[in-house]
Amino acid sequence: MTAVGDAVAMIREVRIAGPGREFLMDDEPVDVHVSGGRIIDIAPTGALKAAGEVLEGHGAWVVPGLWDHHVHALQWALGSEREQLGATDSAAEAAARMASVAALTDGRRVGTGFRDALWPDDPSLEVLDASTGDVPTYLINADVHSVWLNSAALRREGFIATDGMLREDDAFEISRRLNAVEPLHGDRAVKLAGDAAAARGVTGFVDFDMAWNADAWARRVASGFASQRVEFAVYPAGLGRAITAGLRTGEPLPGTGGLVHVGSLKVITDGSLGTRTAACTHSYPGDDADFGVLNVSPDDLIELLTAASGAGFAAAIHAIGDRAVSSALDAVTVTGATGTIEHAQLVRHVDIARIVRLGLAASVQPQHAVDDRDLVDGYWAAQTSIGYPMASLLRAGVDVRLGSDAPVAPLDPWQAIAAAVQRTDDEREPWHPEEQLTIDEALAASVRSTVRPGEIADLVLCGADPRLASASTLRRMPVMATLRDGRLTHLA
Repeated sequence: MTAVGDAVAMIREVRIAGPGREFLMDDEPVDVHVSGGRIIDIAPTGALKAAGEVLEGHGAWVVPGLWDHHVHALQWALGSEREQLGATDSAAEAAARMASVAALTDGRRVGTGFRDALWPDDPSLEVLDASTGDVPTYLINADVHSVWLNSAALRREGFIATDGMLREDDAFEISRRLNAVEPLHGDRAVKLAGDAAAARGVTGFVDFDMAWNADAWARRVASGFASQRVEFAVYPAGLGRAITAGLRTGEPLPGTGGLVHVGSLKVITDGSLGTRTAACTHSYPGDDADFGVLNVSPDDLIELLTAASGAGFAAAIHAIGDRAVSSALDAVTVTGATGTIEHAQLVRHVDIARIVRLGLAASVQPQHAVDDRDLVDGYWAAQTSIGYPMASLLRAGVDVRLGSDAPVAPLDPWQAIAAAVQRTDDEREPWHPEEQLTIDEALAASVRSTVRPGEIADLVLCGADPRLASASTLRRMPVMATLRDGRLTHLA
């Protein structure tokens, strides 16, 4: 009987539903034969004998292993230990919730996921102090670009904020400190989170944790992490260290058996919509001088990309507002850098063509479009660029890659796929349906391989046909089994 960890030689009686199905003559059940971590044959069911362990498919549908192209792995993993505030409707409610939260072992209370841009009242130091007293208390915005602290927390961290809100670089510093848990604790949390991701069909992700990730991933693999392939980013503060260590984008991390690869230089060039700091060409309502913020000046970005490109690093450029996207494309034009635009939530029409010409990929998070639609209709109502483009990018010829930005949205590619296809997750009509992707387009943007002989055996067995599933079924897709390199990482 097959079990998690087993190497599978054949998956019996399945139908191919994702990329790779175009090579089959019909939809009749097939057997997928695997050896050495690769698909070696796909034959009509019963035509060939198995050469080893058999996984019974019972007519399930197979798609290639799913990737999440934007994850903050440790912060996502630690989310299970933090108070979830996504459902709070006001600052007063969020503060009151934190009053009853038990402090972690380091003495801090931590909550996460609030969205103050949708609240009727503003976060204030007085409101949070009144509820939380002398226990250091931290509330992380859903977009991670701002953190609300009480006076005890501000004193502990050495910051001053009259309203208790730290934004952008200061907020990132607080997140780094909160994430700096004891390594064994963090590694254990990441392994459990990886297992949960495998249960949703995830066989790989790109890690953008704001830390030095090379040592962490080597240590995690050595201690048994094996559920996903990983590409990890380097941040500007660690670029010199990475160059000295001889790291280069695309190369395997020594000591990980090829499971972990070096990713890109991550540069956060602007803020976010939720914190009202995304850099835009039109001002935010109520302040004609507020165009958001550029965290990295155009000149500094050119300098960073020049250094990274010369050392063999691609770039992953966080650019949410249209002004930030234009600045990123200008820097790429000057430096010849390669890589991705991360988020691209507001893009000028002309810049879509520039992304194509420059050969950049667009790493987007479809659930953000669904979650942010009310914010966009308020804060970006006057903007003339395209909000949360997906179809416009893809059909212009851009390599579109889907992800979650976990913990901003759950690490669940089916949720991302459903959001891309439906552009809604409630009873409302699709938001800007002209940007919907087809199911085939969304699946292709969520994988790195196809189901055909010669490809890696990263596979997902689904309990429903993704191409015919209803919106609710697609979002909650039953995953019967997940394989990485032909080895089971999840079995329902």
